Amino acid sequence: MQRVMGQSVSLVLSSGGARGVAHIGVIEGLLEAGYDIKAISGSSMGAVVGGVYAAGKLPEFKEWISNLDKIDVFKLMDFTFSTHGFVRGEKVFNEMKKFVSDCDIEELNIPLSVIATDITNKKERVFKSGKLFTALRASAAIPSVLQPSFINGIELVDGGVCNPIPIAHVDRNSNDILVVSDVNANVPNTMKKQEPKQLSKFSGLLEKWNDFFPSEQKPKRLSYFDLITSSVDLMQDRISDLVIERSRPDIVVRISRHTSGTFEFYRSSELIEYGKQEFKLALENAAKRT
Repeated sequence: MQRVMGQSVSLVLSSGGARGVAHIGVIEGLLEAGYDIKAISGSSMGAVVGGVYAAGKLPEFKEWISNLDKIDVFKLMDFTFSTHGFVRGEKVFNEMKKFVSDCDIEELNIPLSVIATDITNKKERVFKSGKLFTALRASAAIPSVLQPSFINGIELVDGGVCNPIPIAHVDRNSNDILVVSDVNANVPNTMKKQEPKQLSKFSGLLEKWNDFFPSEQKPKRLSYFDLITSSVDLMQDRISDLVIERSRPDIVVRISRHTSGTFEFYRSSELIEYGKQEFKLALENAAKRT
């Protein structure tokens, strides 16, 4: 693929929990290489990162999320007793609203498509208009974890359930290139994990964290939570592989799903850098194929 300064890009960002923070590095890599992002589609965390970028607030989002530690992430989880999900999911979005305005999607400078799953009617729901945070909250509702969104009597959950890589919904033009950032890739994990500093006075809280969200790196017998998430992960793997094979994007950034656990947002700084690193490798590989 020949590199052209100012080449327009249609960008697709996959679902993937905390791994989706790596999309920030991919976006930064694209901009540093001289590409012009003209349209975005995303599912779940990919929708969140894409939405924040389209709103022009990616630097503020990066600054906020990069400074979260384990304690901060745990405090952002508004736990509740419910059969629909044990986290309300309101705290984190309310925190984001402090630096990202809840504008209408159609008013964004970049066309944005946000994907959620309509469980009621068993189909995908594509948001290209309406309130930004309404769409992002619906798209990020991980089944059994975050409570679903209810909109006009319809129950909406994570977009990654039905469409983890929503290539078909990105608004393309005849002169763009298609770039996909897939953080659920079935490839080896090449990122070395950096253990965060832990304060002894919070040891009890950290133990609770490990009980709720055990590390992705440690082999173990699957808990109820792990069984559900692993099942969804396997489904998303198969869907993603088929979508990418059929669509043949110009650049595919593949980041292993073993890079981090679903809620390891306290590792955001290293995930962002890793995303940028993997984008550069993907760009080099794309250039070699032409």
